Amino acid sequence: KIVFNLKRIRRIMKKYNIVCPFRRANPYRRLMKATQEHSVVPNLLKRQFNQGKPGKVLLTDITYLNYGKSSRAYLSMILDGSSGEALAYNVSDRMTIELATDTIEKLKKNKRFKKHKDSLIHSDQGVHYTHPHFQKMIKRLGIRQSMSRRGNCWDNAPIESFFGHLKDETSIKSCLTLEEVQKEIKQYMTYYNHHRYQWNRKKMTPVQYRDHLLEVA
Repeated sequence: KIVFNLKRIRRIMKKYNIVCPFRRANPYRRLMKATQEHSVVPNLLKRQFNQGKPGKVLLTDITYLNYGKSSRAYLSMILDGSSGEALAYNVSDRMTIELATDTIEKLKKNKRFKKHKDSLIHSDQGVHYTHPHFQKMIKRLGIRQSMSRRGNCWDNAPIESFFGHLKDETSIKSCLTLEEVQKEIKQYMTYYNHHRYQWNRKKMTPVQYRDHLLEVA
């Protein structure tokens, strides 16, 4: 066994052009760490979307909006499962965690939103909703969290249907800038909440049906 001090080892390496490569991070260890930080929760809602109590069932999701020649924006929103009212939304050209967390901030600022004592927010298992920051925000609001089963869009069908109607009834594709997309979405949300009558909610608009449910409660 031969022992050399560190300085001599460095001189030898320099003389013979020996390079010690940096140790690369283990991708599997990184994946395990991310998995531990992001938490998937059970499907507590079980498709019981309309429970007749505004503010109890909150449905959230993100969809893409293609516009212009080859541009894309993203819409994050929260829909009331009972009244069908669009409670909060956020439009951005970036698919970041802030897309979802800023939507929660807008929900908090919505004076029309009255949280039910058993409020629950339901989403898919996307990284935005399994993210620790999003989950901490929900917990601080006193809202339980529920998630769809993996690959099962029917577990959040009402918001999928909403996105379908929005894309059919707006002129997103003709928009040329993100600002135009945001304006188009804002106009549609106002129309949807206050003027779009829904046959499965006694032919009332979402706002009218919300007030109706609060009156009969």
